[in-house]
Amino acid sequence: MAKNSYFRFKQFTIHQDKCAMKVCTDACILGASADLGNSKRILDIGAGTGLLSLMTAQRYPSVLIDAVELDTDACLQAVDNVAESPFSGQISLFNTAIQEFAPAYQYDSIITNPPFFQSDLLSPNSQKNQAHHSTSLTFSDLLTVIDRLLTDQGRFHILLPTDESEVFYQKAKALGWFMTNNLTLQHNKDKKPFRRIMTFGRSYFAENEIDNGILNIYGENNKVYDQEFVSLMKDFYMIF
Repeated sequence: MAKNSYFRFKQFTIHQDKCAMKVCTDACILGASADLGNSKRILDIGAGTGLLSLMTAQRYPSVLIDAVELDTDACLQAVDNVAESPFSGQISLFNTAIQEFAPAYQYDSIITNPPFFQSDLLSPNSQKNQAHHSTSLTFSDLLTVIDRLLTDQGRFHILLPTDESEVFYQKAKALGWFMTNNLTLQHNKDKKPFRRIMTFGRSYFAENEIDNGILNIYGENNKVYDQEFVSLMKDFYMIF
């Protein structure tokens, strides 16, 4: 995914020059694929540029979305991106740590692309560290927050690298969360998986009832997009 100062989608534009976390393909897949059912209120944890909130608003025109972002520059950029979109009436931005966020209600669904590196070397860039590393939001912190903010029947959707996803899965399982959906992302069928999108709820699902899937971004020659990926992204990407 190009790291230009902006990325234009069919119904909105993401400006990203002030954000450490740029538009990336895996985040776009989360925004396009998360099944939010009949949710009325949705929480976006770690909103960054506002990408996930905007994609969600486009897919679900009647939902209200609260988006929380710790980094001030990123939050201000998300505010601008939302204001310039057709979906400004659906999305509210909050510049605060999610641990300190205390709304008067709970959410039917939560989506998050959180800081994920737990052991990698830190970058000299503090903004990148905050965006990419779990020093500002550990997996344990995130699960505590989700437990507080999600309704009893709600579900949360999380995007993580494959190695980190297993760490998160074990922590979530130990705390009584049950995985209901597991989508593995690959560049193509011959490449190792690089991301997982997992959905969790409080209700038990037998292992054979979990919806497991694999999404390839490219076909066999790694030059043409996989048709399933095209179908998923056609309402968003200008090239489809």
